[in-house]
Amino acid sequence: MAKVGRVVAVLLLAALPGTTTVAVAEPAAPPRWTGSWETAPSGTTPALPGAAVRNVVHLSVGGTAVRVRLSNRLGTTPLRLGAVTVALRWATGPGAEPGTLRTATFGGASTVTVPPGEDMVSDPVQLSVAAGADLLVTVYTPDDDGPATFHQTALQTSYLAPAGAGRAADEAGTAYTTTISRWYYVTGVDVLGTAAGSVVAFGDSLTDGHGSTPDTNHRWPDRLAERLRRDRLGVLNAGIGGNRLLRDGVGPRALTRLDADALDRAGVRLLVVWEGVNDIKGTPVADDVTAYADAYRTLVARAHARGIRVVGVTLTPYGGFPAHTDAGEAVRRQVNAFIRTGGAFDAVADADTAVRDPADPTRIRAAYDPGDHLHFNDAGMAAVAETVRAALTAHR
Repeated sequence: MAKVGRVVAVLLLAALPGTTTVAVAEPAAPPRWTGSWETAPSGTTPALPGAAVRNVVHLSVGGTAVRVRLSNRLGTTPLRLGAVTVALRWATGPGAEPGTLRTATFGGASTVTVPPGEDMVSDPVQLSVAAGADLLVTVYTPDDDGPATFHQTALQTSYLAPAGAGRAADEAGTAYTTTISRWYYVTGVDVLGTAAGSVVAFGDSLTDGHGSTPDTNHRWPDRLAERLRRDRLGVLNAGIGGNRLLRDGVGPRALTRLDADALDRAGVRLLVVWEGVNDIKGTPVADDVTAYADAYRTLVARAHARGIRVVGVTLTPYGGFPAHTDAGEAVRRQVNAFIRTGGAFDAVADADTAVRDPADPTRIRAAYDPGDHLHFNDAGMAAVAETVRAALTAHR
């Protein structure tokens, strides 16, 4: 374990400021694009023709410019975006900070059509943003272009202007009279700056943030971003509630979505993989531990081919959850044994040990349990974030 921990620590040290005399002596690196926020498409929902959606997203690192990723990946017909704007959020609610609203263009045009199955990244938008800032990404869709790609469980209030023509450019939020709890179309924000790179948190509902308090950014990737801020590392949340490692579930299975949701993102240096419990407790049951091991090895090999190191996270207990069985518990322990000792990962974050109840290791600690015996409340999310942080920076 010490050896793999040092591998990741060396990578981080190479990326961070002030760690060696050589780094101080070298000229400052030119600004680079780095992922600052992400959500992974989880499915589709009926389109909102004529509406403007003002998505609220929380950045992990800052920069002097932004670019946004809009997705029609799960759509079936071409998607026409009539207007896209970005702005810093003014306090709370849907209003923009005065003077910060900008129009996003695509190849110089303010409108664009995104083919089905594809994403589109905007041109650079000159807007200085700080780490931890809330950004408003407003998307106006004039037509009914079929199923809308969205992220189901945002745990973040966003806003809708039902009569959206011309409203994407509104600084005031008065037209945004409807609140929504999903992110529509927007799946990423990159920033141009001095960030050392980004970490992708790749997983299921535990990473998506289920159980944490909405509108507080208390998912464990958010808490990790706070801990890594001084290291200038962005954190991207590629969690999808209900997602699986081995089979399609909610969203495509892990190996299918790996490139689009993780490896292709800007500035990725590290991948944190925490996925598998939905396979164990799902239908049909996946009880072949070799299949998990093969999938993890494939994930790691594909990341290594792109120069990205990988941290594996042990699967946490779910005793007391309705789908828990003794047979499933046995599979979970065997999978965890592989994650810990199988040698597939560059480092291991042992969330199982960190959160399990010492009196009953099939269950999570009561202090971390929001009541469903599977997910984590804010305290549990903080404990997971600290466990991952320690794995990333072991032996620094």
